[in-house]
Amino acid sequence: YLKEGEFLEVETPVLENIPGGAEAEPFTTHHNTLNIDLYLRISLELHLKRLIVGGFSKIFEIGKVFRNEGMSREHLQEFTLLEFYRAYWDYNQLMDFVENMYKKIAQKIFGKLEFEYEGVKLNFNQTWPRLKYKDVFKKYSGINLDNIKTKEDIIKEINKHQINIKIEKKAGLGRIIDQVYKKTVRPKLVGPLFLIDHPIFVSPLAKEKKDDPGFVERFQILIMGSELGNGFSELNDPIEQRKRFEDQMNLREAGDKEAQMMDEDFIEALKYGMPPTAGFGVGLDRLFMILSGVSSVRETVLFPTMKPE
Repeated sequence: YLKEGEFLEVETPVLENIPGGAEAEPFTTHHNTLNIDLYLRISLELHLKRLIVGGFSKIFEIGKVFRNEGMSREHLQEFTLLEFYRAYWDYNQLMDFVENMYKKIAQKIFGKLEFEYEGVKLNFNQTWPRLKYKDVFKKYSGINLDNIKTKEDIIKEINKHQINIKIEKKAGLGRIIDQVYKKTVRPKLVGPLFLIDHPIFVSPLAKEKKDDPGFVERFQILIMGSELGNGFSELNDPIEQRKRFEDQMNLREAGDKEAQMMDEDFIEALKYGMPPTAGFGVGLDRLFMILSGVSSVRETVLFPTMKPE
């Protein structure tokens, strides 16, 4: 589908000096000859964006990424990620393209567009709704995100609405909003649908909406309460990107191991100029878990990482 759209397939490094492109704790390793510590990549994003800066306007990669985080039926420590980037698109054009891609994939591989997962019917053969993040957040949690500016604001609302989540002292505002979302909102979203226009606090690499400050041009694909795709209009302002990396570094210094690191090389690339770009990523293992109707993502791979006997 991507090659028919004249996208170029590329490969980028698995070993990185700075892990970026997602909020996740990385695995670390050491290069003996250079005597430097390196990280196994947690995303494909920042190298692919460097290629956009370098003049490649339509690119994609399918490759392994590694995240040193908790295990669940939806999470693998290494999984296969598809990411692609298209210069001179925004997230609206990207949503149209991705919706069509998912429908073509489902039809090609499974020969159908209607599925059943754990007794719930899923109809891909429709125009997917586009729901605003703050609208469904208010509907299911009772909290109006337009009024949330600080960590103290959200904690006050959590207590007021008696939302049962554990808030760690090191967690920043974005992390707490995400906790509330995962507890109260995401389980209610059956889909397939697009959840759009996320708070800027949870989206450090996305472009802010001009008509709604504090929110960004981002979408997630939600199916059965699971995130099955993530895309946005990419932030291409190096000054704003530095500020957001600094905010993330402050969270790291406060103890948040999943906050993103400062990447000076990436900021340098943005200074040379990245055109307006839309980017998308999806963990393929989780997508095919849902489409094939199996109960755990570990059933979609050979030899999943498990504790040895």
